[in-house]
Amino acid sequence: MIRLRVHPDRAAAVTAVAADIAGLIRDRARAGRRAVLGLATGSTPIPLYAELVRLHREEGLSFRHVTTFNLDEYSGLGPGHDQSYRWFMQRQLFDHVDIPPAETHVPDGLAPDPAAASAAYERAILAAGGIDLQVLGIGRTGHIGFNEPPAGPATRTRQVHLDELTRRDNAAFFGDIAKVPRHAVTMGVGTILDCRRVVLLAWGEGKADIVRRAAEDTPSDDCPASWLQRHPACDFVLDPAAAAKLSPR
Repeated sequence: MIRLRVHPDRAAAVTAVAADIAGLIRDRARAGRRAVLGLATGSTPIPLYAELVRLHREEGLSFRHVTTFNLDEYSGLGPGHDQSYRWFMQRQLFDHVDIPPAETHVPDGLAPDPAAASAAYERAILAAGGIDLQVLGIGRTGHIGFNEPPAGPATRTRQVHLDELTRRDNAAFFGDIAKVPRHAVTMGVGTILDCRRVVLLAWGEGKADIVRRAAEDTPSDDCPASWLQRHPACDFVLDPAAAAKLSPR
């Protein structure tokens, strides 16, 4: 069941989520365990990462006992490409905290055998003990990660074809849609559902329609995010505009 957490604004929302993540990290460290975080990219989580960096710098939050797995990566982009998600994560979070570099995992967009690399990524998640908390955004097609419709709970990490709407939405980052890759490697919906807790972030009126579909329509491969209704511990963290079309509860 999806729990809806509507905050007065985006700043209040990310402050609350960052506090949850900080509590998880500290609890795991006190127990002598690593916190395993699943991370997302794109514009939505940028303020969350800025708040985590602030907590590290100003309140002593350490990432020494954190392991991360990112949701996805563009096929054909190496870590030095300024639109790769490895590059994004380094500049938004990893370069500014004390996380061990070997504990940060992003799918390999240059893997010569994407299927083998995807299977290895699944094994690495299992070897880490599974993901404690997965951060998600949501695309206008209903995708989570790069699980474009149709995609359901049987899907695992794999290479996928990107929907043209998704490519258009991401064209602003590349400057030209012709430069946006047509394929990506992504965790599957099933991989995401295996995470112990899921937190989906959405801001603004442009996400209101798809948030309502994901939270209220019958789960369907046509809206991959709707399968989150089957997760036992999933929060949708929203600002009022993103929540505007939800039915009253």
